[in-house]
Amino acid sequence: MAKLSNISLVLAVLTLAGCASRPYQPMPDDPYYAPVVPEERPMPIRPTGSIYSDQYSDNLYSDIKARRVGDIITVQLQEQTTASKSATMETTKDSSVQLPTPTLFGRPVTVGGNPLSADFGGSRTSAGDGAADQSNSLIGDITVTVIKVLPNGNLIVRGEKWMRINTGDEFIRLTGIIRSQDVTADNVIPSTRVANARIEYSGTGALAQVQEQGWLTRFFNSPIWPF
Repeated sequence: MAKLSNISLVLAVLTLAGCASRPYQPMPDDPYYAPVVPEERPMPIRPTGSIYSDQYSDNLYSDIKARRVGDIITVQLQEQTTASKSATMETTKDSSVQLPTPTLFGRPVTVGGNPLSADFGGSRTSAGDGAADQSNSLIGDITVTVIKVLPNGNLIVRGEKWMRINTGDEFIRLTGIIRSQDVTADNVIPSTRVANARIEYSGTGALAQVQEQGWLTRFFNSPIWPF
């Protein structure tokens, strides 16, 4: 009975570890990335019956760049990162100890006519080399909407794009802050001009699942495993 109890306890711990380390599964139509629809402003009633509203008026010198909540902006993803790191370490330590000849009644202690003495010495050397290289690139387009206009005129944008390829889905999500001055006349801005950018590119389906570790492998690689 004791063995069965121990086995049940181990299985319960493994199950809980597998459930706790289960990765987040993204789903389309996440409310957080849903486009924001601007509120309808009530049209003032005028005695003249005119349908003109100065809130939506444009003149000869104005443009149609996005500047209100709900407007659409296309972000050109131009992300390229390259990192390289190398390190070399070498340490050396030498030590030596010499014991003087002991004396007894004022005379040196001898063994076979030779004075008794001892010398100790040691040397230790450690060396190591390490190097790491990483390169990433993300090129593409994603169209987002303005969800908030800040008091200084900057725009907070957010959006996502899902694509079904064969049996799996791929998605791109982006949030960040942009300046209206950086938006071109056709409402396009490069991703390098997005402040506090959060760009997520991943996928779901069979292709994404085979790249994930199993729950037992995640358990052995987790901090819970003591060895």
